[in-house]
Amino acid sequence: MIENVQQRRRWRVFTTPSHITNQSELDRWEQDNIMEAEVWAFRRKPGDILSAKYVRLLHKRMFENVWRWAGKFRRTGKNIGVEPWLIGYSLTNILEDVRFWIDENAYPTDEIAARFHHRLVSTHLFANGNGRHARLIADLLLVHTLGRSRFTWGSESLVQAGECRQQYIDALQNADRRDYEKLLRFVRS
Repeated sequence: MIENVQQRRRWRVFTTPSHITNQSELDRWEQDNIMEAEVWAFRRKPGDILSAKYVRLLHKRMFENVWRWAGKFRRTGKNIGVEPWLIGYSLTNILEDVRFWIDENAYPTDEIAARFHHRLVSTHLFANGNGRHARLIADLLLVHTLGRSRFTWGSESLVQAGECRQQYIDALQNADRRDYEKLLRFVRS
């Protein structure tokens, strides 16, 4: 929680709206903006979901009213993800792989979307919002490209800590080891 003026000043460096003063306000503001982006994204079929331009645009639409850097790849290292200078190259590989999987029917449709999601999350394209962004774009791929319904993602919020989020993280960690069974069960649970 942001308690004093100095903390508020640091917080504003990262956020656009100056009225946000604590984590719960930020969470709510982010969620409202994500919901607006979902309406925008599902309202019409986008030109090419599997383009770097669309990947960045979707993140921007999800967080542009919250983060000044929304839609821009991260520039610093994290404890997860590829090095920042490899993000563009990694994203290009992911998008080409997904196109190939679709064209060649390499995996069932749910598995294509789950693998796409996992690869985006593990690359960690942005400074924040990677899981939420990867879940939404996987859902868009399912609906607009693969003709399937959205994933349920455990049917609970994955933003707050809890059993559902832990199951999600466990499933992603299994996918890191190339075991997608848990993730495939989780996305439709």
